[in-house]
Parts: sequence; structure tokens; C-alpha cells
Amino acid sequence: MSPIVLTTGDMLLAVALIAAGAALSFLLSLGVQRTLLVCAVRMAVQLALVGSVLLFVFGHASVWLTVGLLAFMFAAATWEAGSRQQVRLAPGWHFGIAGIATVAGTVVVALVGLLTALQPHPWYVARTAVPLTGLLLGNVMNATSLSMNTLLSTIMRERLAIEARIILGATRAQAMNGMIRQAIRTALLPTLNQMAAAGIITMPGIMTGQILAGMNPLAASRYQILLMSLIVSGNLIGATSAACLTAWRLTDSRGRLRLERLRARSAKG
Repeated sequence: MSPIVLTTGDMLLAVALIAAGAALSFLLSLGVQRTLLVCAVRMAVQLALVGSVLLFVFGHASVWLTVGLLAFMFAAATWEAGSRQQVRLAPGWHFGIAGIATVAGTVVVALVGLLTALQPHPWYVARTAVPLTGLLLGNVMNATSLSMNTLLSTIMRERLAIEARIILGATRAQAMNGMIRQAIRTALLPTLNQMAAAGIITMPGIMTGQILAGMNPLAASRYQILLMSLIVSGNLIGATSAACLTAWRLTDSRGRLRLERLRARSAKG
């Protein structure tokens, strides 16, 4: 089976579906038609630009182009994860922690996949390294962001209880361990739900794309299992790193809670 190639008519069908959705929103007074159209245009422009960049990078087979593209992707993910925080660490530590956790979770698991199961030649070839890293990066970024946001919000809400535990002799780890565990569980919940539903309730996107590209369904399912295992491992590393680093930043060497290092997100973001 040869890969399915979409024509201009297929793209026009996609445009018509978006337009129909916007019209329905207008008729039902949902108020999302403008957002829908803007997001659709933004998506199309971004994906076209990414496709053009990848075509250029794949065609030149340069390790420096690959590294440069991955560095840009990591920087963008760091900014996005840090910007999502409703409660932030001053001055800018939420960006640093988000970046460290996201990069750690992505790089470690991507290297495991490239050096063991996938084994492209060379292992850093852009056609394999960039898509795999992008897939992992988006998931780890979301897990990192959820972990940090959950923990920071919980600490703000439970600060009196944390300080009371510390006054009674608890270490900073003992005082916040339950909150750290809850933040990590919250960050992993979407991935666990996706894993539990894969195959029976929903057909995962990776497997669907490979089947449409002509791959044997059984082989596609094996790739899906491998990639989901990599994703959940990366998410666990990222979420745990983010929660532990956040808790470390909010306490000092004497185990005191340092709430002055927190600031709520302003109305302007």
C-alpha cells in the first residue's frame, strides 16, 4: 500500500470543515468562531513553516542544523512551560526549573530510544532524532507544566499547614512530600488515561499515521507501544524533576518556607 497523498482539494475540504464549525458557532452564539478561525490559520502557517524547515534540515544532513533546530525547540518549550504558571517563582526561576525538567525528561528518554530500539545510522540523523524529540518534548513539557502549576498552587493554598509542620519539627521534605506526590500524579494522569484507552476506545495518533502511510497494523502497534512507553517515562522524569526542584527553591538551607520567592501572575501575564 502506497502512502496517501493529500491533494489541494483535500486541503480545501479541511478549510470548509473549519468554516462550517465557525458558522455553527455563530448560529449557536457560542462566541468561539473568531478563536477557531485564528487558531486554524495559526496552525496552518506553523505547520507549513515546520514542514519547510524539516525539508531543508533533512535534505542537508548536517549535525549542526539538527542541534540548532533541537535547541530552538527546547527553548520554545521552556518558555511555554514557564509561561503557563499561574503562580511564579521570582525572579524567573519558573523558567529555569521548567527548562531543566523538560530537557532532562526529553533528552534522557530520546537517547534511550535512539540508542536501543530505533537505532538509526547515525543515531543523531535528523529524520529520526527530530520527530522523536518533538513527540517526547511536547508531552514532557505538558507534564512539567502541570506538575509545577499544581505544586505551586497547592503550596500557596496550604502554606499555613506547611509552616505548622516545619515548626513542629518536620523537615522540608516531610512537610511537602504529600503535595509533591500529588503534583506528580496530576501531571501523569492525562498520559495514564491515554495509555489505558489506547486501542480499545481510541486509535492513537502515531499508530493511525503509520497505518495511513502504509505500515502493517501489527508493526504500527509495536511502534505505538514503544513510543508510549518512552512518553510516560519522559513525563515521569520531567514531572518529578519539576516538583522536586520547585520544592527545593521554596525552602532554604535551614528548612524554612520562603514564600517571598513566589508571586502571583499579573493580569498582563
